[in-house]
Formats: sequence, structure tokens, C-alpha cells
Amino acid sequence: MCIFCKIINNEIPSNIVLENDDFLAFHDINPKAPIHILAIPKKHVESFNDVSPQTMEKMTSFIQDIAKEMNIQDSGYRVITNIGENGGQEVMHLHFHILGGAKLAWTHLSDSNPKDFL
Repeated sequence: MCIFCKIINNEIPSNIVLENDDFLAFHDINPKAPIHILAIPKKHVESFNDVSPQTMEKMTSFIQDIAKEMNIQDSGYRVITNIGENGGQEVMHLHFHILGGAKLAWTHLSDSNPKDFL
């Protein structure tokens, strides 16, 4: 069982922000911004490659509700999902990072030189 499934099953504590029948949102334990929330489906889905359009439709509203709950809907926020090893996915359970609370830089790719891939 993956770590996020254990959080869903209350086997591991989390700082919950929002929850409904289908999704759970909680504070990331290693935040990259003043506000860093993870949103996950309660049903195990390995990655974005495996998610149904119906689940994504519901997830969209859930993420918008998180932004309202955290009061970042007007100031702005970033939504990120990593897919697979090369995309940086560390936990093989679909999750979205919702980051906000400050003007966010776009520096996390600065260590990648595009010429290295040509």
C-alpha cells in the first residue's frame, strides 16, 4: 500500500485542508511555497496517465475549492502534477501540488540545460 493510501486510511497522520467522498487535500510535509497542498483521489490511481476524464472533472472543482479555502484564488497559485520517473513523480499515486501564498519563481528547471538533450 502506498503512503498516500495509508494517509487516506488514517494509518499515517496528515494536516488535512479539505476532504470529500472522492478526494483528500493536506499540507505537504516538505513545502516549496508558503502554501503547499497536495490533492489526491481517495481511489488509488497511479498517475495522470491512468486517470479518467470523469475523475479529472471532479478534481478540477476540488482544486478550485482548495484555492478558495486557502484564500489564494485571487492572488494566484500553481497546480503541478509529476508523471513518471523522468517527470519527477516520487509517489506512485496521482497527486496535484497546489502552491501559492507568494509570487512564485520558475527556477526548478534551472539545473536543466536544453542543449544536453539535443
